[in-house]
Amino acid sequence: MTDTAAHTEGLLSGPEPDPAGDAGYDTHPPRVGFFTDTSVCIGCKACEVACKEWNTVPEDGLSLSAMSYDNTQALGASTWRHVAFVEQARPVEVTEPPGPGDRTSLPLADPGQGLPAQGVRWLMSSDVCKHCTHAACLDVCPTGSLFRTEFGTVVVQQDICNGCGYCVSACPYGVIEQREGDGRAFKCTMCYDRLGAGQEPACAKACPTESIQYGPLDELRERAALRVDQLHEAGVTEARLYGHEPDDGVGGDGAFFLLLDEPEVYGLPPDPVVTTRDLPAMWKHAGLAALGLLTTATTAHVLPAALAALRKARR
Repeated sequence: MTDTAAHTEGLLSGPEPDPAGDAGYDTHPPRVGFFTDTSVCIGCKACEVACKEWNTVPEDGLSLSAMSYDNTQALGASTWRHVAFVEQARPVEVTEPPGPGDRTSLPLADPGQGLPAQGVRWLMSSDVCKHCTHAACLDVCPTGSLFRTEFGTVVVQQDICNGCGYCVSACPYGVIEQREGDGRAFKCTMCYDRLGAGQEPACAKACPTESIQYGPLDELRERAALRVDQLHEAGVTEARLYGHEPDDGVGGDGAFFLLLDEPEVYGLPPDPVVTTRDLPAMWKHAGLAALGLLTTATTAHVLPAALAALRKARR
């Protein structure tokens, strides 16, 4: 284990440069993750299909949700990849027919006919478990069902899960869920079996536009920063990264995103914080309170006895 990992071992929040080392892996490959560039997502759902096929995830409902083309609606026990379709009505300037670069903006009126130019922008994003640096789901699991892999990812072992549900309430993103009729918790494993064989996850392999990119996390962060600069230079000033900061509330995500609007628009929390962050302070306060009660109880019993003994000695 490196000196840095040894120094930070056991932390529940804050920067953690080596989660795998902190988990006890003396030697391990570089931490890997996902970078999802939503600016090139076309909403094809190839990632959803590939995920289900490879991991034999059961179907999660084929009914219409009345939410655009989003029939899965959210991540869950049987939805490890969720492609969000966010429709935004907004004024647009249309001077000519949209080209390939304008695929997410659809004009609803022809300015040449003297009608107001209104449009709908589709924001599409493939959401997934964030594989947090500080994973609260892992910290609260009483059976060891959730564990940190040598790749820095977080995986559920279904044969050990007892269905307690602690991980569900601990996740700041609302990712992990218990499967109805089963009770056990399920979520994305980042295709742990494929990683061990030197292959990339099924979703990234199937993505036709490379919206989902897989690789060493440090390399992905550098690539993402360059992509944001590229979009800003192209006039897409609203482009920003989400989940990439190692000093954020969860210590940085193993799966982070390039967004074209505020996180809330995509159904993501604006400032997620690992729910176990305050556990040390809570235990400290609980210990002090217990010590205070013990001191009070001891004083209440010992002091009267001491005074009685003193009075008896004076007689």
